[in-house]
Amino acid sequence: MTRTLVPVLAALGDDTRWSILAALGEGNASASALAQRLPVTRQAIAKHLAVLSDVGVVEPVRVGREVRYRVVGATLSATANRLDAIGREWEQRLAAIKEIAEDH
Repeated sequence: MTRTLVPVLAALGDDTRWSILAALGEGNASASALAQRLPVTRQAIAKHLAVLSDVGVVEPVRVGREVRYRVVGATLSATANRLDAIGREWEQRLAAIKEIAEDH
């Protein structure tokens, strides 16, 4: 999972891509529609969508002649689950350190 986690987090670490993902969370949209909502050119949106698509966070869907993008919930859920597991591991470690410190 670490192999896929790092590229997803790297892709989501960009403010513009995060904004695109948030906008797509409200509904499927084309690069042109996203460019009308965000302060970014259509060409830049298309490049950001390619990055998000490459890591499996969004996918293109053809609607007639238009290509719209939608969020792939399974990828985001898997990422969130892995981060949650890492958080639980750290909490266990910190609890063990606290217990050791309190016993001495």
